[in-house]
Amino acid sequence: MTEKEYNKCVDLYSDNLFRFIVKNLEHAEDARDVVQNSFEILWKHCQDVPFEKAKSYLFTVGYHNMIDHVRKVKRITLVDQFKDEDKVSDHKIHNAKEVIEKALSKLSEVQRSLIMLKDYEGYSYEEIGEMMELNPSQVKVYLHRARIHLKNYLVKMENVI
Repeated sequence: MTEKEYNKCVDLYSDNLFRFIVKNLEHAEDARDVVQNSFEILWKHCQDVPFEKAKSYLFTVGYHNMIDHVRKVKRITLVDQFKDEDKVSDHKIHNAKEVIEKALSKLSEVQRSLIMLKDYEGYSYEEIGEMMELNPSQVKVYLHRARIHLKNYLVKMENVI
């Protein structure tokens, strides 16, 4: 495509492409940006695109740019919404320690000891097995069951942390 043919494409197709994009985006400035970007891409590839295919190429590029723009705007608005909302982690929980202590008290002595040794003290399965006279496989199974009991207790509505 020559420079003259490119300029003819701008004259022939810019209004049609703009109407197509603005109808979907519903924002004129964003549509102008997408159209301008589409013509810029056409200019970069004008050696590869024949004049006869320029209209379909422009509309294809414009459509893909429009989709990219919509995705970008959605991502930005979602991030802004998360910043504005109150985060659960910002709320102070005054009774969390009590709820956890109560949950631990519901466990058997072995389960409570396993949770304390592994999760609070950080011992390995082998070390815990030696302390409690269990093999490491038993430690893993008992610990898994204890965590399930804790989880089931903590997610009940009356105990939610």
